[in-house]
Amino acid sequence: MKGLGVLVSGQGTNLQALIDAQARGELGPAVLRVVVSNVPGAPALDRALRAGLPAVLVDHRPFGSDRAAFEEAVLDVLREHGVELVALAGFMRLLGPTFLAAFPDRVLNVHPSLLPAFPGMNAIRQALEHGVRITGCTIHLVDQGCDTGPILLQAAVPVLPDDDEATLAARVHAEEHRLYPQAVRLLAEGRIIRQGARARILAE
Repeated sequence: MKGLGVLVSGQGTNLQALIDAQARGELGPAVLRVVVSNVPGAPALDRALRAGLPAVLVDHRPFGSDRAAFEEAVLDVLREHGVELVALAGFMRLLGPTFLAAFPDRVLNVHPSLLPAFPGMNAIRQALEHGVRITGCTIHLVDQGCDTGPILLQAAVPVLPDDDEATLAARVHAEEHRLYPQAVRLLAEGRIIRQGARARILAE
């Protein structure tokens, strides 16, 4: 089995999707070990506790601009819980070389757009402002850029004429919740091979 750590900052709906997928036996050899938040009182921590998972706060603020020290503190928690794979679920911090070197090509992120379109914050708002007809979500490996890592899985979501941020977000998030457990399973099964800026998924 492969220990999975989830990093969160907010509500944790993608965390909940992973918790539910594990209950259904859909994460393959991945097993949720710990949930770590950088935000005190993040609702995602309560979701973890309700699921019987360790929920650990590592507040980034006391570390100031020392990102490496913050990342080392998070890594200490992950190592303590036997984590081998990491999933970001609304984790609002860019990860640097200290963290990524500890989990090379073993960190996943989910983003609410069809990357490389609309990286960074407020992707759904950006899609609406640009008047696109199709948006969606992307699961990708994490590198040191902002939503620039190799793309693994994507799902398209139509933008309807009367959509606002809430209605569009609901449909995008539904696709995120469907795809993220699939990506975790692929990673845990060793079926993701990085090839430069791209990734290849091996057949079963």
